[in-house]
Amino acid sequence: MPLIGFIGAGTVATALAISLSGKGYPVIAVSSRSFQSTEKLARLIDGCHACSDNQEVADNAELIFITTPDDAIASVAAQVEWHPGHSVVHCSGADSADILEPASKAGAFVGVFHPLQTFAIARQAMYNIPGTTFAIEADEPLLGMLKDMATALEGHCVEIKAGDRVVYHAAAVFACNYLVTLVKLATDLWQTFGIPQEQAIRSLMPLLRGTINNIDATGIPHCLTGPIARGDAGTIKKHLSALQKAAPELVSTYRELGLKTIPIARAKGKINDKQAKELGAMLSK
Repeated sequence: MPLIGFIGAGTVATALAISLSGKGYPVIAVSSRSFQSTEKLARLIDGCHACSDNQEVADNAELIFITTPDDAIASVAAQVEWHPGHSVVHCSGADSADILEPASKAGAFVGVFHPLQTFAIARQAMYNIPGTTFAIEADEPLLGMLKDMATALEGHCVEIKAGDRVVYHAAAVFACNYLVTLVKLATDLWQTFGIPQEQAIRSLMPLLRGTINNIDATGIPHCLTGPIARGDAGTIKKHLSALQKAAPELVSTYRELGLKTIPIARAKGKINDKQAKELGAMLSK
């Protein structure tokens, strides 16, 4: 196994470094802008040294993960002196391996190892890693090394080409970040009838989990439920009227999401063309 170092000691670095160490990978060095963060992560991993600068990580490790904020990856790659014995990997979802050009020009192998996972806090992120898909971009022999690493972490692999990474990451934003936004909008509506956000979240979580379970168990479109899936135009009309009074700023969002839902309902086969057109006309007004 290669000697591993991390440049950046945030949530992603913490979750990956501790998880990899737990699977027998030698994580030996870490650095970050904050030496306090560096020491904090190093203390959590046996044999890991807290380095005072990024070059020290590169001088001691063979496989270096750059886990800084995305906007800093290119500048970090340009500041470090690399050599042909190095493999340099970043964990950005939207950026390709091209931003590691200074390392590749120096003879290092370069790649991307993006965990398709949410990293809010390190402890929960480590719990979430098993089962995660890792979007990988690299040439051999680094490609095989990263695939083995994903397998060791009990994850899955998908190879994403450089030109597809931005769309891939936008898809992740829809599935993860905008889900948070939708839940926020739902809890805001609960507050219009006097239920505070914390209680609304607790009440909605079983519904959210059930929805995710249905997506996993039956797939799309069969997991779709609700008034559009049933062709229930009367309920949709009531929703639009109630929203216009309680939260008029959400009417356009409701309409747009409803229009995107009609083709899913049609594909499920529970509504016919006439019902789909009726719903579309109602939501387009």
